Amino acid sequence: MATWDIFRDLDNLRREIDEAFRGAGYNRPFGPSFLSPLTTRRFPLVNMNDDDENVYVDALVPGVEPKEIDLTALRNTITISGERKPYEVKQGQIVHRSELGTGKFSRTLELPVDIDPNKITAECKDGIMRITLAKAENAKPKKIDIKLS
Repeated sequence: MATWDIFRDLDNLRREIDEAFRGAGYNRPFGPSFLSPLTTRRFPLVNMNDDDENVYVDALVPGVEPKEIDLTALRNTITISGERKPYEVKQGQIVHRSELGTGKFSRTLELPVDIDPNKITAECKDGIMRITLAKAENAKPKKIDIKLS
C-alpha cells in the first residue's frame, strides 16, 4: 500500500509552477546566465533508469570539472549543481560567436522510488557523470509465495 505525502505533492506543484513562470520570463536573473530561462532545455541533461537494486542517472556535464559539481540527496530527490567557468578570451582575440553557456546551474530530479542515502556513488568520465543510487529496502520488489488451499 502506497502512502500519500501531501507535502511532497505540494512541493512538486510549486516546482512546476516556478518552472512555468521561468519559461514565461519571470524570475530571470540579471545579465547573461547559463542556459537562460528563454530556452526549454535544462542543464544538465539526464537519462534515468533502474533495475531491482539501483536507480541510475547519467548527467551530461561537459566542460565542468567533477570537483566543481555538488550532488545532494534528500528523500527521493537528488540535486546536481555547480558552475561552468567562462571561456577565457586572450588579449587581441576577437570573438565571432559565443554559444557555450557559462555560469551556475542546478537541477533537482525526483526519483521514482525511495533511495538509501548511504549507498550513493558518482563518477565522471568523458563529460558524463554516472550516479548510482541504491534503492531503499522498502522500495525493492518482494517475491510473495502464494499458498494453495
